Amino acid sequence: MPAPANRSSDSHRPPRVSPWAAGLSCSCPQCGRGRLFAGFLTVAERCGVCGADLRQADSGDGPAVFVIFVLGALVVPLALWVENAFAPPDWLHALLWPLVILGATLALLRPFKATLIALQYRHKASDSGTRQYDD
Repeated sequence: MPAPANRSSDSHRPPRVSPWAAGLSCSCPQCGRGRLFAGFLTVAERCGVCGADLRQADSGDGPAVFVIFVLGALVVPLALWVENAFAPPDWLHALLWPLVILGATLALLRPFKATLIALQYRHKASDSGTRQYDD
C-alpha cells in the first residue's frame, strides 16, 4: 500500500471557500469569515480573521456592467407589463422606476463585486494574468 502523501504544508491552509458563498455574504474569499469591505464598496486591506492581503482585489467595472444587464432584463419587461396591465399615468412611471432601479442597484452592487473578487481570487486571475494571490 502506498504511503499517504505528505500534507504537512496543507495543514495551515484555510479550507477552500465557494466563491458564490463568499460573494453573497460579502466575506473574505480565502477564509469566508472575515469582512471583504471596509466601506460600502471599498475593499478592506486585509482580512480581519485570516490576514489575507485583499489590496490586490480589483473587480473594475464588471459588477456595474452585470448589474446593468440584470436590471435591464428585469425592469424593462416589468415596466411594460405594468403599463399594459394598469396603465398608470406617466408621472407615476417617472417616479416609480428610478426608485426601483436605484434601490435594486444599491442592493446588487456589493454582492456582485464580492462575487467577482472571490472568483478572481479562486482562479488567481488578474488583468495581465500574471499576478498571484497568496494561498
